[in-house]
Amino acid sequence: MARARRGSGFMNAELYLAIVNPAAGGGRCGRRAPEAIKRLRDAGLEVDVAYTTQAGDATKLACEAQQKGVKHFISVGGDGTGYEIVNGLFPLPEGEDIPTLGFLPMGTGNSFLRDFTDQGALYAEKALKEKKNRLCDVIRLEHSEGQIFFINLLSLGFVADICATRNARFQPWGEFGYVLSVLSEIAHLKSKSFSWKVNGLAMETKPTTFLSINNSRFTGGKMMMAPHAATDDGMADLIEVGEMGRFSLLKAFPKIFKGTHVRLDQVKESKVRSMEFSLKEKIPIMVDGEVTRVEPQRLDVLPKALKVSV
Repeated sequence: MARARRGSGFMNAELYLAIVNPAAGGGRCGRRAPEAIKRLRDAGLEVDVAYTTQAGDATKLACEAQQKGVKHFISVGGDGTGYEIVNGLFPLPEGEDIPTLGFLPMGTGNSFLRDFTDQGALYAEKALKEKKNRLCDVIRLEHSEGQIFFINLLSLGFVADICATRNARFQPWGEFGYVLSVLSEIAHLKSKSFSWKVNGLAMETKPTTFLSINNSRFTGGKMMMAPHAATDDGMADLIEVGEMGRFSLLKAFPKIFKGTHVRLDQVKESKVRSMEFSLKEKIPIMVDGEVTRVEPQRLDVLPKALKVSV
């Protein structure tokens, strides 16, 4: 079960709940979090702390705290911790104020923050101390068994396979584990056919290496999947990568670190407000660094639905 500390009364409107995943970053988060939280308290922030012990705890903790009146949250971990918190806050109850989510990035990828800084934890901590907030879009995916919310990206196909391999085999390697996973998955590359339509247009079905629906620019640490994405423009950036052979994909892979892969003939980049899928089965998807199996049905951008401390 999740563990909470310093139960100082969640009704304080200025209270922050820091949800800590001590296992993030290979256990580094558990060792570093107490000192980082102390620095926030020394700067004048009132911070309660709750620790997770298993997958899903951060979602439960965020939901319960929001019901008790907490408006401000801090994700202490990696992208997966932030993803769980977002899914505890949304769908936002009717009449609820827009919540605030800050970050103490101590995980492996920490991709979302790279849209705003290359200074990582130092920048994130400073933003919290200065209460520097900006509005951020949230993306909702409806599937056959419910809904998922995210602020970074969702991918189908090759990228989901990469993330699954990285989580299963190369997690201790940190960011380099994503590179190893790419090389591993290229060895048995196979295009997949998906059916989708965007912004209410006609349904398309075609062989695809992968689809990526992006709210922010980066994934897997420093991979610039969607170089023109903006977290507050009310749109998602859809990256479609058509059929590619192993050699072509291997040759193209380094371009993703500078975002120049979108110039390739096999890559299509577009802005979308909504998407509909017709898949009729559960498939692996990667969402904000986490892999799950769902049957996607509809995706919508919720404009400026969350405040982020960045």
